[in-house]
Amino acid sequence: MTWKTGEDPIPESRAALDRLRDRVAGEVVVPGHPDYDAARAVWNGREERFPYLVVRAATIDDALPVLEAVRETGLPLAVRGGGHSVAGLGTVDDGIVLDLGALREVAIDPATHLVTAAPGARVGDVDAATAPHRLAVPLGTVPSPGIAGMTLGGGVGWLSRKAGLSLDRLEAADVLLADGRRVRASEEEHRDLFWALRGGGGNFGVVTAFTYRAVPTPETVLGASLYYRRAQWRRALGAFERWSRDLPDELAAVVSIASPPPEDGLGDDPWLAIHSVWIDEDHARGETLIGALRRALPPDRELSGPVSWEAWQGARSEAVPTGARGLWRNASFRRLDEEVLDALAAVAEALPGPGASLELHLLGGAFARVPEGATAFPHRGGRLMVSIHLAWQDPGEDARFRAFAERAAAELARLRERGEYVNFRSIERTRPVPEVTREAYGAETYRRLQRVKQVYDPGNMFRRTLNVAP
Repeated sequence: MTWKTGEDPIPESRAALDRLRDRVAGEVVVPGHPDYDAARAVWNGREERFPYLVVRAATIDDALPVLEAVRETGLPLAVRGGGHSVAGLGTVDDGIVLDLGALREVAIDPATHLVTAAPGARVGDVDAATAPHRLAVPLGTVPSPGIAGMTLGGGVGWLSRKAGLSLDRLEAADVLLADGRRVRASEEEHRDLFWALRGGGGNFGVVTAFTYRAVPTPETVLGASLYYRRAQWRRALGAFERWSRDLPDELAAVVSIASPPPEDGLGDDPWLAIHSVWIDEDHARGETLIGALRRALPPDRELSGPVSWEAWQGARSEAVPTGARGLWRNASFRRLDEEVLDALAAVAEALPGPGASLELHLLGGAFARVPEGATAFPHRGGRLMVSIHLAWQDPGEDARFRAFAERAAAELARLRERGEYVNFRSIERTRPVPEVTREAYGAETYRRLQRVKQVYDPGNMFRRTLNVAP
């Protein structure tokens, strides 16, 4: 290995790392390699880290020698699937990155609706495999993120009301543990681990395969996006609250307040958009339900009509730009009364720039019918999940965007149900990570996660996560 500085920063680990290079089929990228900067980069450009090496796995068998090298050297490990972690957990300073991003295979059994995906698969890979069979796995709202971190943390998306979270459709997970054992976690085997994997993040091992049970989808869905100018924002939030009280599971909705992309021709000022999609064959019923919102508050602009599921899932791809400096916060609410609506409107009015947005995800339906303790996901009681997404390019703007995020999060924390959803949560280095994690899950769920951690990763190898300390 040739290091950028010309000096070996870890001489005591050199022999183990040389053996690792010889034992993996994939490429090993170290400082000085032409691809080093690309290999260490993740989706969130603010999370700039400098690992000692990155192993780009060519097969899943490359994972085992990486874990053996981590045990031998004691170096920190980051496991990367799609690389889309908001908190930048797919890279690490002065350690080893196991990059599984090239492992994107998806297999489907149309008869049983079982879908097995490799850990580097993206949402779009799964959609492409399932759509020809008129099936889908609940996986987010855009095609670019990886399925691994999404599933392990939760997986809020367009299908949440109809079919639950990504983790609710997980039937089994193949896991490589810190000690090198391979286990299969399901309701029949390693049930404690299966419970923890569904919401507890990457704290327990490397998931080498995810098996989901997909749900049927119609040939086309009915999508509608109603756009409102700034003067109508508060009225639009009120209309959305009243309209969304008793919707059927088949109707999903997300409110987005953001600056539109230039190609939309809507100018630079942010718009409020209510995106809704009716996921059922009976489009007439869907049109009646969406029409009720349209009549309650006529939009300034509208885009609507039948589209394929893949087209709807891909319609907002540019909402998550790669490489921008990112910071996300969130809150879940049981109530959506005047006090909460006023707080949301105030946060929206203060958004600090074109890359800043506020999103309101309507929950309920199948998502809410899963018992609170059935998985490690802790936010079942919320009616609405609000997420603040900040993206900017200039590092000189970091302090301004960070200050806004802290003010907005503090305002929403007064009214929220409990801690934040881990997949939509940036991590600031001013607080110990286990403290942030405990707050996110609540004391009871965190203690239960700790007990599982003590069984499967007592040495805390998988700590480059929203970490559950053993």
